[in-house]
Amino acid sequence: MKSLLRIFAIMRKELLQLSRDRLTFGMIVGIPLIQLTLFGYAINTDVRNLRAALVDQADTHLSRQLIADINASQVLVFRDRVDSPLQLETLLDSGQIAIGLYIPPDFDRRVIEGDRQAAQLMVDGTDPIILGVGQRLTSIAMGFDTQRRSASPAGLLEVRNYYNPERRSAVNIVPGLVGVILTMTMVLFTAVAIVRERERGNLELLINTPVRTTELMLGKIAPYVIIGLIQVVIILGLGWLLFQVPLRGDRLDVLWASLLFIATNLSLGLFISTSATTQFQAMQMTFFIFLPSILLSGFMFPFDGMPEIARNIAELLPLTHFNRLIRGIVLRGADIQSMSRDVLALLAIMTVMLTLAIRRFSKRLD
Repeated sequence: MKSLLRIFAIMRKELLQLSRDRLTFGMIVGIPLIQLTLFGYAINTDVRNLRAALVDQADTHLSRQLIADINASQVLVFRDRVDSPLQLETLLDSGQIAIGLYIPPDFDRRVIEGDRQAAQLMVDGTDPIILGVGQRLTSIAMGFDTQRRSASPAGLLEVRNYYNPERRSAVNIVPGLVGVILTMTMVLFTAVAIVRERERGNLELLINTPVRTTELMLGKIAPYVIIGLIQVVIILGLGWLLFQVPLRGDRLDVLWASLLFIATNLSLGLFISTSATTQFQAMQMTFFIFLPSILLSGFMFPFDGMPEIARNIAELLPLTHFNRLIRGIVLRGADIQSMSRDVLALLAIMTVMLTLAIRRFSKRLD
């Protein structure tokens, strides 16, 4: 009986301690809510509204009917209309679209004769889910079969798989893992940096030195930049060695994109570090950033397939922009200038986080 009383006393003490730790209590309630929301609402494998562009060189009733049928499916949203297949390839290379529709000048004749495919779907095959969407779109063309005079088995739409002809998942996953691992390590390392100094008493020594706040923050960041670059080399090197993941873009572009992303994550980690009072709290706050980053950034699920509110939240996460950069450079051979929007987004996030971290940090003991 006395043993049970002692156990209940310890339980009461733990519950009281948890109730006073607002961050931990928030994690107890927040983690189920976040996971339920992300998996039940934001994450949707039934992909719709993929960014697309088209070339209609036929401009006939049949070609417009095909475009209308694809629009009606709500799988693609034609945001651009260009003049040539080369322009479609340029849009694919820069990541501005996921699928391009090319309708040649002799589309009507091809439909009627039925001896070969009448149009092409140019698909970014780095993501197997998007490639599957492109293949399912060919079923939309079945309504045209009644207009064919030939009994040829040739389908109406030809799916051209760009960047990943072997349809290997590793080609898409490995570059994405660069961002995931950097997010996990860089944010976590720096999130506990200032807190660790405070808990170990080293902050008192820093107070008595002429080191400025900005100098301290930059000094905390610098060593991890090197560590982050080493991780990038290891991941991409092993990806090429073990899974034959190509590096089609400029290595300098990979370096600049990685440096920017590392600096952004470190700035975010420093901001968390100045907001937490213990290392445990810093790790909890890191988890709040890490989970949405994994699920909303496009690493696991196509970005365009998520609801608008989820996409808006994802635009605030550094991993979203880095995934576009690293996959564009490594897999599609894009140059970093063509993806300046994501570069500017990372610069903005880094500037805001570093400014807030510097302002929140005070060279004094609480």
